[in-house]
Amino acid sequence: MRKLFGTDGIRAVAGEAPLDRRTVRAIGVALATTLGAGARVAMGMDTRESGPWIAATLAAGLREGGASVESAGVITTPAVAFLARKHGFSAGVVISASHNPWRDNGIKVFGGDGYKLPDAVEIGIEAEIERVLSEGPGSRAQGSEDNELPEVNEAYRAEYVRFLLEAVPGISLDNRCVVIDCANGAASSVAPQLFEALQGTVEVTHASPDGRNINEGCGALHPEIVAAEVKARGASMGFTFDGDADRALFADEHGNVVNGDAVMLACARDLQARGELAGDLVVATTMSNMGLEAAFKRSGITMLRAPVGDKYVLEEMRNSGASLGGEQSGHILFPAKATTGDGLLTALLVLDVVHRSGKTLGELIADLKNFPQVILNVKVREKRPLDSLPGVVALIQAAEEELKDSGRVVIRYSGTEALARVMIEAESAEAMRRHAEAIAGAIRAELGV
Repeated sequence: MRKLFGTDGIRAVAGEAPLDRRTVRAIGVALATTLGAGARVAMGMDTRESGPWIAATLAAGLREGGASVESAGVITTPAVAFLARKHGFSAGVVISASHNPWRDNGIKVFGGDGYKLPDAVEIGIEAEIERVLSEGPGSRAQGSEDNELPEVNEAYRAEYVRFLLEAVPGISLDNRCVVIDCANGAASSVAPQLFEALQGTVEVTHASPDGRNINEGCGALHPEIVAAEVKARGASMGFTFDGDADRALFADEHGNVVNGDAVMLACARDLQARGELAGDLVVATTMSNMGLEAAFKRSGITMLRAPVGDKYVLEEMRNSGASLGGEQSGHILFPAKATTGDGLLTALLVLDVVHRSGKTLGELIADLKNFPQVILNVKVREKRPLDSLPGVVALIQAAEEELKDSGRVVIRYSGTEALARVMIEAESAEAMRRHAEAIAGAIRAELGV
């Protein structure tokens, strides 16, 4: 069982274990050792205040373990995956905590093939980290003077922008006005250049990172912000990204928030119409709304569900042969285009669907009718198995018995934060709220901070 890696890398408060200097250096040594002699590692980071020292410390550990490091500087997570694969790196590493607050940070690792590491490999790296740490403090504890950031290769960013534009040939804004919210994160370094290459008016917001304002009242955590901007400016569409831009949410022409479920619906129908939706299958997760499943059925599309986490969506896609998958949160996977979720690529592909259809985004998803859904986040001090909490189990069973075919109950721990997520979906909003609050209250009583 993994101890350090969550569903999307290693995350913690920057400066605290396992993101203290000694452990970060050990992670670098362990990764280099796992990769083998002569390994080359591509590195990038988002805009957090802690990014430079973590990157420098990790790079020092990688060099100590025998690897060489090249930096793309501040850049999106999927850009690092792209560069790792394109240039034959042994691995790609991103210093980012995605949608988390600025005090948090993280380390994400991609293989040389551009895909996230399998669980078994992460477990092996964890064992190597423990071995390195057990050797004793030595130079690794002190953080020696070679903790310098690798020189940034600015050409990598331009190369990534070219890749995005070439992935969606003929893309155009059709002289529309669009609003882009960069979350004061990694998209700030790429999105303005990317979208200004298209024909239209681009209003860029939240693209002035200061190290502490990433995701703060903006970005994919707050899609209502870009939606309000679309309405206020009379724009045709809005895009909003998370801190490392591996996911995107949208706003339609009326200023309504459009989540990943709706994006999958629009893209699946477009792929189906062009004969490119393999097996008429789409892979979503346990969090996707029952309304999406119903809309897919009307179009003759089968929806499979995977555990939450885009790496698990991709795993199910590989098993089923699906050509489209994603999460309600905005991680959308187009394996014919990229190896991982890419918010900027998703935005271009949605623009392309709108461009070729002659319809607005709102028109493309007008028949998606969602069941009422609530998600309550409960801060927990530990992640004990839920089935070991009798009171919680009893309330979950009661909710499932009452809702049966008219709703769903999904209770899980976050893979990236100390949270239990209580999701209830039901035709009855009253029953939904009642059960969600009861289960959340029981978890809080047992495990709450």
